[in-house]
Amino acid sequence: MFLFYAPDITENVYTLPETESRHCIKALRLKCGDQILLTDGKGNLFDACIIDDTISHCSLKIVKRQYVGNNFPYHLHMAVAPTKNSDRYEWFAEKAVEIGISEITALICKNSEKTHLKSKRLERVFIAALKQSLRCVLPTFNPETSFTHLVKTAKETQKFIAYCGEEENLLPLLQHICQRNTDTLVLIGPEGDFTPQEISLAKECGFIPVSLGKSRLRTETAALVACNTVHFVNQ
Repeated sequence: MFLFYAPDITENVYTLPETESRHCIKALRLKCGDQILLTDGKGNLFDACIIDDTISHCSLKIVKRQYVGNNFPYHLHMAVAPTKNSDRYEWFAEKAVEIGISEITALICKNSEKTHLKSKRLERVFIAALKQSLRCVLPTFNPETSFTHLVKTAKETQKFIAYCGEEENLLPLLQHICQRNTDTLVLIGPEGDFTPQEISLAKECGFIPVSLGKSRLRTETAALVACNTVHFVNQ
């Protein structure tokens, strides 16, 4: 069954926005009497029946509502430096939402070559991935945040920083020390990686240095590997 995003749903009758209406009626060729699913992105799932199949304003009757929350037992916060090519960051965000993530922060570091992301565009990526993966909780996107501020204010139970360097081969693998069912934060640096000063500050603030494996990974690939590792540990 198809899932649509309806953040402002409150009544027993709901009209899809024009873009979603056209997708529902024209692209998917659904009609009166067909059933679809809606989510408000806050953990609620609604069963709905089409009662008006006008292309520009498809109306639905809510027949059932339930709270389902997240379908994974952990809170994962990925703080990832923006990539020079925004498409790569959006690719990471899309796949991370499909795998299972709670929060993404655009991490601004000393070596960051890009310090701004288009939050509206990322929100659209989040929503599309939410619908694709049939999830009911829309992840949070935190706009540009300095490295120093983030590491000093992080509240997660377990905090990791992944980086490259001379000691890389001596670091424990993330999958070996990541705990199940635990609030988790992972830091991924920019193309130029974290500076020694940033790594030292993170350690002082309780972050555990980890390795993501022997391969040298791009920022977005490293972020996705970390995301999938936490997901795998929690299976």
